[in-house]
Amino acid sequence: MWWCGNGWYMGWWGPLLGLLWFVLLGLFIYWLVRSLVPERRDRALEILKERYARGEIDKETFERMKRELS
Repeated sequence: MWWCGNGWYMGWWGPLLGLLWFVLLGLFIYWLVRSLVPERRDRALEILKERYARGEIDKETFERMKRELS
């Protein structure tokens, strides 16, 4: 094999390169999980806010329905 005189494979930057690969692997796994798992959002509250914004319901109804959803 290509060992240096002090016993380190690929010189002093070998361990840094290994650490870099682990960091890149961790970031890739993090990105993969984030892209595959859908975001948890409260869709009912979003619909309620949209209805209030369009003027379909008044403020009192919005507040009451919001409390019921919580």
